[in-house]
Amino acid sequence: MEETQNKKDYLFKVLVIGDIGTGKTSIIKRYVHNLFSSNYKSTIGVDFALKVIHLDENTTVRLQLWDIAGQERFGQMTRVYYKEAVGAFIVFDVTRVATLEAIKKWKKDIDTKLKSDIPVVLLANKSDLECFMKNEEFAEQMDDLCESDGFRKWFKTSAKNDTGIVESANFLVEQIIEDKNYYKDPKPDVINPNEMEETKPKKKSGGCC
Repeated sequence: MEETQNKKDYLFKVLVIGDIGTGKTSIIKRYVHNLFSSNYKSTIGVDFALKVIHLDENTTVRLQLWDIAGQERFGQMTRVYYKEAVGAFIVFDVTRVATLEAIKKWKKDIDTKLKSDIPVVLLANKSDLECFMKNEEFAEQMDDLCESDGFRKWFKTSAKNDTGIVESANFLVEQIIEDKNYYKDPKPDVINPNEMEETKPKKKSGGCC
């Protein structure tokens, strides 16, 4: 009986956002299903995926990943999509400077539409390709960006080569747990999946990148 009482099972809603074509769906597919394809279609609206993580023999975390379309920042639906989120990834494409410049707007979108401060991790995706990341000052610039704009950390990721994704997800989960003191409180305010069925937006067709 005591062993059962000590077991903890958390459900965390995590946003995956960024401009169109940055590789959001590719990251999720690699992380959840260990699959990669270069032919994903752009997401329309929002898509969902679930990743189960066993932190230890008594602690299970279920990450509900909300894959939000790149164009949604220009609409009002993001306020609905962001509701109840406890963490977020913002993704940019290291081969397109414009997607890096857009991350500030995505971060501001989260900050203005969520009442609580949540941990946000920045993903420099497609790092297997030739890109502006070759600049020796890039890492320092990214560190400064994280400090100035409130990102907890940044990671180089590649869905194609399966690099940096697990590490960034583990880091975000650790940040969520530390922020909420979930290790100290056996009954955290987590999402009830039954309630989510009533409130989450209807899935729209399409894939995403």
